[in-house]
Amino acid sequence: MRIAAGLLITLGVVGAALLLLAFTFQRRLLYFPDRPAEPAALARAARMGLEPWRDPAGQRIGWRLPDGASPDPRKEGAARPRLLVIHGNAGSALDRGTYVAALAPLGVEVRLLEYPGYGGRAGEPTLATLSEAATAAIDALAAEGPAPIWLLGESLGSGVAARAAIERRAQVNGLILVTPFARLAEVAALHYSRAAGLLLRDRWAPLDDLARFDGPVALLLAGRDEVVGVDQGRRLHGSLQVPKLLAEQAEATHNGLDLRPGLPFWSDAVALLRRGR
Repeated sequence: MRIAAGLLITLGVVGAALLLLAFTFQRRLLYFPDRPAEPAALARAARMGLEPWRDPAGQRIGWRLPDGASPDPRKEGAARPRLLVIHGNAGSALDRGTYVAALAPLGVEVRLLEYPGYGGRAGEPTLATLSEAATAAIDALAAEGPAPIWLLGESLGSGVAARAAIERRAQVNGLILVTPFARLAEVAALHYSRAAGLLLRDRWAPLDDLARFDGPVALLLAGRDEVVGVDQGRRLHGSLQVPKLLAEQAEATHNGLDLRPGLPFWSDAVALLRRGR
């Protein structure tokens, strides 16, 4: 009995130590930033036809097309909406040029937000720093004029976008969510354990945040999503009590969505968001 009791105590101590390690280093399992040096990031952006987007203090917060670089099919007097791309947990904003290619031809001014700790931007990614970066970018867009502001949240960015939409609900007019989840804690529990979900520090939860959002939302899901699971996005869509659109690519994986320009989803999403609240 003494041996059995000692073994149980040892296993308990080891288990507690493993949980402590997981809690301490969990952000390394959640955020996978690409951190190029500034000259390398600027050179890559230039090859893509993009220029730095800087805040009033001159700090680079993302990327944009130069003025006049994309077609503008607006009717006379119509406001050109501005869309802030809030990307997933890996790489950097410059990996999301496909959204510029897809949406700029539809008369949308696209900005790519760079997270703290990503793409050569200073800082480290956490729920607080990503939320602050997103709301600061929305404030910068709002300061440019009264045109509608839309957010596109991709994967982890769906959580950042949902949180920012609530914190700046007066400025944000609509959302596009690509491979979104309902609650990140549920995704963590699915992949690791229930304890992982309970111990998660950065508890992004679009299902809860968007219960207070009154603008239109378009969702694009991957039917074979092996990362967050397609049911997360379906449940999020079902919870929304606002004008909404759901598109699902049945055979797509989480990182295998077809995001090419000209797909019906893009024009349908833009039409939904243009109609507004």
